[in-house]
Amino acid sequence: MLEAEFDQFAREYQEQHAASIRLSGEAPEFFHKYKIDDIAATLRQAGVKPRRILDFGAGVGNSLGHMRNAFPDSEITLLDPSRESLDIASKRFPGEAAFTHFDGRTIPFADGSFDLAFAACVFHHIPEDLQIGLLAEIGRVLADGGSFFVFEHNPWNPLTTHAVRNCAFDENAVLINSREMRRRMVAAGLSNTRIVYRIFFPRLLARLRPFERLLTKIPVGAQYFAHAVKSAV
Repeated sequence: MLEAEFDQFAREYQEQHAASIRLSGEAPEFFHKYKIDDIAATLRQAGVKPRRILDFGAGVGNSLGHMRNAFPDSEITLLDPSRESLDIASKRFPGEAAFTHFDGRTIPFADGSFDLAFAACVFHHIPEDLQIGLLAEIGRVLADGGSFFVFEHNPWNPLTTHAVRNCAFDENAVLINSREMRRRMVAAGLSNTRIVYRIFFPRLLARLRPFERLLTKIPVGAQYFAHAVKSAV
């Protein structure tokens, strides 16, 4: 997750993303929105209304509009090591969030600063030797009872691996299977973690998507999320 790596792709990110997922039949906005819808539905079911939200590895702000719609009264912080990406995000959504640069290792906030944190397809870009440390950092800035959602590509899905192979900004990506992601989260102190698989049908078969709620434990969805709730010490 080096700053220079993502600075070079920031201006063309939207177009390159759209090209890489063409086989799905969906536009990038579909993937941005479903993640926030999943987070909102999970928290609603638990009766949780987060006041302070951290978008970790926020990039050019693709989740912000949907997060603002889902949680209109929350304080939202976009965090990223790419200044160029944050500059684009702040111009797309002026005044809608705080836009914070960091060094890619230490999150510049106090313990317990956020009620909700999420990372949307970020960790496969982070060098493996930094991941557990960053997961622990996210756990540190979460309040007790706070939720952390990590969305990742599923390397067991052939359409996903095809999309990653054909995306310029994924050139150095190393996909993480769900079992390994859970292991790293547990190693970082986020032991209360569950896995949910998502996106089983392309747009051509969209009429079958209502059945996806029955498939969330089957490890062939195009993506998955790991959801951890921070336990009080």
